[in-house]
Amino acid sequence: MNHRRKLLAALGASVLGLSGRAFSQQPAPGMHRIGFLGPTGAAAQARRLDAFRAGLRELGYVEGKNLVIEYRWAEGRYERLAELAGELVRLKAELIVTHSSMGALAARQATTEIPIVFAVLGDAQAIGLVSSLARPGGNITGSTIFSPELLAKSLEILKEALPQVVRIGFLANPDVTPGARAASDQTMARTAKSLKVTLHKFHARGPEDFDGAFAAMAKQRIGAVTVQDEPAIAAGSRAIAILAARYRIPSIGMVEFAEAGGLIGSGVDFPALFHRAASYVDKILRGTKPGDLPVERASKFSLVVNQSTAKALGIRISQSILLRADRVIE
Repeated sequence: MNHRRKLLAALGASVLGLSGRAFSQQPAPGMHRIGFLGPTGAAAQARRLDAFRAGLRELGYVEGKNLVIEYRWAEGRYERLAELAGELVRLKAELIVTHSSMGALAARQATTEIPIVFAVLGDAQAIGLVSSLARPGGNITGSTIFSPELLAKSLEILKEALPQVVRIGFLANPDVTPGARAASDQTMARTAKSLKVTLHKFHARGPEDFDGAFAAMAKQRIGAVTVQDEPAIAAGSRAIAILAARYRIPSIGMVEFAEAGGLIGSGVDFPALFHRAASYVDKILRGTKPGDLPVERASKFSLVVNQSTAKALGIRISQSILLRADRVIE
């Protein structure tokens, strides 16, 4: 009897010592398990994640009730994405949600069987993730924004807002996929030539590089800067806006960038795209193959002007831009 008690106690201790992750591999009946692969961190994606969860709730999926989301965050260290995607595959997630070219490529390299939904990325077809937008094929689908075109548009808006500017900086992450980097560089170069401005590229992989990049811009007398809509850079929108104000360099980035204090925000509604990703999740969980779900091209765009920042910089935004703006932050 004493031996039996010891054996039961040992088994109990063994069970209690199992990690939460080990338990998470056995979902309760009726509980769906999906993975979320984030190139940056949870705090940087809070608003977009809220939109994604809201979309899921509207479709009847509630975390803790009939849904478990396994989150994995690379915290801006893109080299970790492959390892984190592998973890989600080993957990046997029913599908993986991610965003950006880096996240989608890492997920696709980790599995060709588990469905993958990209909430948003630059150009799914150009980087070889899908065979076509109408019929992506394979195990992946989602929403695309054609990032090079948006960057070119930002450059045009910046020049229209500040006609006197002739030297423009381009703050970009050199660690994006080679295909995406080449497409952006070529499009930006053509646009700069047509606008008769000179474009100067400055690299930043994260917050540790922002100050040096802006110091270099000031030294080269850059008249304005356009900020790449890339996850690691976007996560530092507030820090970039502060540095742009400190060095008195007018700036343009995504819509959230203007809300964080940048001069102009232009582009797609990212939270809306994350909300839309929930519908892809729902259809796949109900049995639709991801390859049969068309990749959607973002169609809702916004222009935001931060007049408070303009006043602090002592500049006047052209009237044509103010009249077109969807929102002006006073």
